[in-house]
Amino acid sequence: MNGTGAGGPARGKGEERPVGRRIILGALGLGALGVAGGATIQRGLDNTLASVAGKDPTGLFSVLPGTGGFRFYSVADTVPHRSADDYRLTVDGLVDRPASYTLAELTAMPSTRLVRDVQCVTGWRVPKTAFTGVTLSHLLDVCGVRPGARAVRFTCFDGVYTESLTLDQARRDDMLVSYRMRDEPLTAAHGGPVRLYAAPMYFYKSAKWLSGITVTDRVQPGYWERYGYDVDGWVGESNGRDDEPTS
Repeated sequence: MNGTGAGGPARGKGEERPVGRRIILGALGLGALGVAGGATIQRGLDNTLASVAGKDPTGLFSVLPGTGGFRFYSVADTVPHRSADDYRLTVDGLVDRPASYTLAELTAMPSTRLVRDVQCVTGWRVPKTAFTGVTLSHLLDVCGVRPGARAVRFTCFDGVYTESLTLDQARRDDMLVSYRMRDEPLTAAHGGPVRLYAAPMYFYKSAKWLSGITVTDRVQPGYWERYGYDVDGWVGESNGRDDEPTS
């Protein structure tokens, strides 16, 4: 998934190739180093390990300790990168005031911090994970939603992944344009510098490497919905999503 995980890894042609013994042993060593070296080393290893996770037919890289409990999936061939200086998020479509925001402009806006379990549709979960960012509803209000708007479409700078929400869903207070996870800046491996965080939904809805928000007149199914995933993607009350307060 473009989201840090939501199903089986998607691979393009030619990517299903054996992983050599030395690569596997080296990756295991990197994972152990991340556990021993603390948060600073771990953040760097997240990027290194994630860059090969989508090309690993064994599934080994997706469960290494260096990944902090997450399994890394991507529908692109590589982990894309944008620096803080290069990053831009555009908001357009059915809005009165189309805009393009830098990372600094986003972080200067009122922030919201949510602590929720990250839930993958395949069953794995990372409990009590903090995400911080701007509520999607705030950005929509700043840009001014026009009459006739019914949905929001998201595009990503991997050039492949897309997602959508209804306008009502997008206006919930637990939908974030997030730039921090676990109280640290989002790494490229986790979809940084900015990703969508759709807290009450399965993680495939939380599009990584967010670059565009387009207000539309109808829901356009995202990347995985075109392959049969639920367009809404609610986790449900069993995961406590709708009962937990904003923190």
